Amino acid sequence: MQVPSPSVREAASMYGTAVAVFLVILVAALQGSAPPESPFPYRIPLDPEGTLELSWNVSYVQETVHFQLLVRELKAGVLFGMSDRGELENADLVVLWTDGDSAHFGDAWSDQKGQIHLDAQQDYQLLRAQRTREGLSLLFKRPFGTCDPKDYLIEDGTVHLVYGILEEPFQSLEAINVSSLQTGLQRVQLLKPNISIPALPSDMRAMEIRAPDVLVPGQETTYWCYITELPDGFSRHHIVMYEPIVTEGNEALVHHMEVFQCAAEFESFPQFSGPCDSKMKPERLNYCRHVLAAWALGAKAFYYPEEAGLAFGGPGSSRFLRLEVHYHNPLMIKGRRDSSGIRLYYTATLRRFDAGIMELGLVYTPVMAIPPQETGFVLTGYCTDKCTQLALPPSGIHIFASQLHTHLTGRKVVTVLARDGREKEIVNRDNHYSPHFQVLMGLCRLGSQGDVLITSCTYNTGDRKLATVGGFGILEEMCVNYVHYYPLTQLELCKSAVDPGFLQKYFHLVNRFNSEEVCTCPQASVPEQFASVPWNAFNRQVLKALYNFAPISMHCNKSSAVRFQGEWNLQPLPEIVSKLEEPTRHCSASQGQSPAGPTMVSIGRGKG
Repeated sequence: MQVPSPSVREAASMYGTAVAVFLVILVAALQGSAPPESPFPYRIPLDPEGTLELSWNVSYVQETVHFQLLVRELKAGVLFGMSDRGELENADLVVLWTDGDSAHFGDAWSDQKGQIHLDAQQDYQLLRAQRTREGLSLLFKRPFGTCDPKDYLIEDGTVHLVYGILEEPFQSLEAINVSSLQTGLQRVQLLKPNISIPALPSDMRAMEIRAPDVLVPGQETTYWCYITELPDGFSRHHIVMYEPIVTEGNEALVHHMEVFQCAAEFESFPQFSGPCDSKMKPERLNYCRHVLAAWALGAKAFYYPEEAGLAFGGPGSSRFLRLEVHYHNPLMIKGRRDSSGIRLYYTATLRRFDAGIMELGLVYTPVMAIPPQETGFVLTGYCTDKCTQLALPPSGIHIFASQLHTHLTGRKVVTVLARDGREKEIVNRDNHYSPHFQVLMGLCRLGSQGDVLITSCTYNTGDRKLATVGGFGILEEMCVNYVHYYPLTQLELCKSAVDPGFLQKYFHLVNRFNSEEVCTCPQASVPEQFASVPWNAFNRQVLKALYNFAPISMHCNKSSAVRFQGEWNLQPLPEIVSKLEEPTRHCSASQGQSPAGPTMVSIGRGKG
């Protein structure tokens, strides 16, 4: 490649500076009505280098999100938006661009080829553009829902944000194709639970659980595991809140973190600090699975209800804790040091109720499997009325938080509460779930004796050649909702799986209706049997039907892993006679008042 002469470099630099200068002049020309005086409480870096930073605030009354986008190194423009899985094709976008003389701000969308088009309905409204000491700040808003088929519906759960950097002017918006831009994605929970902050005890103390001086690997994804322990003689306490500690400068690298307590039946756990998938990781660390705290990018401090706390320390509780930090490093940055973690706030003055964590969903077993090449296969786990009638207190339980969990092929997760055969309410739902962003969602739900809790997960195995079976391995699958609740009960796990005997009937059917060369032999393991299935349309549909009608094996388990007394095998599926209807989406009251086209500003020659 020929190196350009100094004069060419200077000309390019002057041209780039001129583009940036007239975009800055937007401050005088693009004025609008700003939202009421209020801070932007949520803030995340969009790109790994931190040149784009997003802050936002939510008005639940107006069903509107106010965005503040800071562009630190302005070139010729920027695009920002949302899409189903973080792809730049078929995305809902807002674009700031220049044609060399004028700057334009408009609501746009990209087609399946990445070509950008102006949206006929302009639902992003620019309120202000101004120059700050840090760069160009754009303030704009958009309703949750717009009833525009080209727009993304902003709802609870994971939102995949996308961005792109425009490095040169474009004569028109339609001249832009996302394939030619520097682009990326960031996952976040835009809509936060509207829960008030409870009073905190006067004797509250803090403890930092952080992995010291980690050399972040120069690879895109790393899960780092670190083992620490509570002080000798640490008595029983209640955790009342926790918050993240992120090493300054690493805000774009630290994606999410969790603190787990280890199993009490082991007296000791070996020290370890390294990648969670390392061959050097001690096997015993797999027994550190009891969640104490969970944080994801964009979240703030988490508070327990004023009347409850999560117990740790003291007799019957392990002194050992495992911190897990997920580093997202798409630029493969090397040599970066990090000491991030979570700060636990706790009190020795125990609150009225112990909080607990209950597992809902599917048992970790290979009898639940997803065929390969599926784009929307659903598996469902049940917590039956028989179990809740036996294990929950007469006054019921208060569910105040929920964390959904699958492995790599999970795409949607929902837990529904049913009573007397009728679905009553959604406990938690994420229609854009990502296994790389598992946020703890605050909520307020009441569960009673005799309720049924139904957890369904939707999977995409389009890139797999063999069936994906349930299990602990990262290439196996899970379907779990960890619900945080009080008062604490003996029920720690309420999950199901298809009856193994009925699954064997399925394999026998596969043998009968396929060639003699196929043998899903009973003496083979279930994963081996699934690997032998020829995945034609018939075998796929029969497996799906089996999961929808066959009896289940219920795990109604105490914290000791012992089932409650009763008959739990060959249980009928709960009968649901009435399902919840999809909520009706209301279009924004301001619809139709938005501009017919993009906001434009012309800059005279020689000005600025």
